[in-house]
Amino acid sequence: MKSLLFLLLCTWPVVSGAQVAQKGAAITWEKTMFDFGDIYQGEKVQHIFRFENTGNEPLIITNVEVTCGCTTPRGWPRDPIMPGARAELEVQFNSAGKFGRQNKVVTVVSNAAAGNSQITFSANILEKRAPN
Repeated sequence: MKSLLFLLLCTWPVVSGAQVAQKGAAITWEKTMFDFGDIYQGEKVQHIFRFENTGNEPLIITNVEVTCGCTTPRGWPRDPIMPGARAELEVQFNSAGKFGRQNKVVTVVSNAAAGNSQITFSANILEKRAPN
């Protein structure tokens, strides 16, 4: 029994430390999804996604990929984001030629230890209003 207790006491800090320690950069989003709600066909809308580098090394965003030409990422940091620092990424959506429910994915390519990160947004595109 004493040997089992000794073994547990010796290995517990190693095992628990491995679960807690996060090496490298880490991107933590304030929110990973945004819904624009109802918008009219042809409207351009934008949203700012905020994030923090919660890792212990600088976060470097090398690219922001979108699934459609209707989505434009803007203002993402080109310089390294230091541990504990906050930054933001603006995403603009052009609803021209779209109709109905739209769900879009934006992939942030970086050196984060967990790999690429995704944020999403949605909108319900209503038929264009007739001019008054």
